[in-house]
Formats: sequence, C-alpha cells, structure tokens
Amino acid sequence: METKSRRRAPGMTPEERREMIVRTALPLVAEHGTAVTTGQIARAAGIGEATIFRVFADKDELLDACIAAAVRTDHVLAELASIPLDQPLPARLIEAGAAIEAYLTRMGMVIGALHATGRRSRRLPPGATPRTSDKPGPAGTGEPGAGGPDGDAGRWQSRETAMNRTREALAELFEPERDRLRLPAEQMASLFMGFAFGRARSSAGPDAPNPSMEDYVDVFLNGALKDEEGATK
Repeated sequence: METKSRRRAPGMTPEERREMIVRTALPLVAEHGTAVTTGQIARAAGIGEATIFRVFADKDELLDACIAAAVRTDHVLAELASIPLDQPLPARLIEAGAAIEAYLTRMGMVIGALHATGRRSRRLPPGATPRTSDKPGPAGTGEPGAGGPDGDAGRWQSRETAMNRTREALAELFEPERDRLRLPAEQMASLFMGFAFGRARSSAGPDAPNPSMEDYVDVFLNGALKDEEGATK
C-alpha cells in the first residue's frame, strides 16, 4: 500500500519565530512575572523548549523581548489610524481613548508583574525604551541609528519619537474639525493625550468613582460647566 508523504508547514524565519514566542509569552508573563518558565511558554506555543533557545540566548533575553513588545506603540498607532474620520468627533475620540487605555493596561500588566516578582529594569539610555528588532514596525516605531551610548545602532526606540507619533495620529482625528477648533489640531492632540493618560493612571484612589471614557470625552469637548438651561455646553 502506497503511503502519502506528509507535507510540512512552511518554516518560520528566526525573527518570525521570536515574535511568535513573545506573543505567546506575554499573557503568561503578565500572569506569573519572572516565575514563568520557558517550559510553560513552549507548551503554550506548541513547540519544544529547545526551540526557544535557538532564537533567545536565555530566559532573560526573552523577558527583555517581552518588555520591548509591551512598550512598543505599533499596535496602538495602527488602531488610531484605522478610526474612520467620517464618524462624529466624540465617537472618534472615544475609540482613541479606549485604544490608548488598552495599550497602557497591557504594558502595565507585563511590567508590573515582572517588577512585583523581583525583576528590575536594565539600565537604558535616557529617554529610550527597548525594541525587539532593528526594523521599524509597520506604524513606524523606532529610528534605526538612534542607539544608546554604547553605539548599538537601532537597539532603542526613542520615547520622544513614540510620543510624537501618537500625537500625530491623534491630530489626524481632529483634522475634519480643524476650522472649528479653539487650538490647532496638534495642540488639541497633546491635551487629549494628557486626558487619556491621566484617566488610565488615575491616582484618586480605589474608592473614587472612575468616569467613563464617554464622560471624559464629553468634558474634554464641552467643558465642566453646563449652560443656563442645564444642558452641557
């Protein structure tokens, strides 16, 4: 009886395999922190544990890559760019605020879990955050050549660059109303970033009411005061 040969799935490049492993590891790192094992990650990824060490020198390097993935802004910038400009401005800003909040939450869970389980960040160049590769992401994170003092070109993503690109993406959401804005779209974007970051990192205390994103956007666009008829201005 003739047996059919099994067709093997196309192999991954080392970079693709690294990214797949990091994607799998992120929720485990958020749950277990430094206590996560490479065996757990390998089982979740459906690969042998040895495969991890073909693309990462050790567990520390893998955790560094997880931190880098958590702080990268590629995903949130892509989400901001996908918001339809034909929506009303409040709807656009509610989507943008939710995207920023989700990004900050994901980042906080990963870094917080690692910090809580004893891992301390490695020393970074001033104003820089780690990157998983030297390639700029699809949303344009990181500038090759913007290395740290050790001259490792392309290793660090500039925090300032990431913030600027987030601001530019938000400014695009204000463009359809440019003629009606009290301030230039770029300044409105900066103000909205402050609102969004402030809501995500509220220090009012656990018992303080947390206004919804809709309420934040309403106050941002219309102010804190109501008009004489009792409706929001």
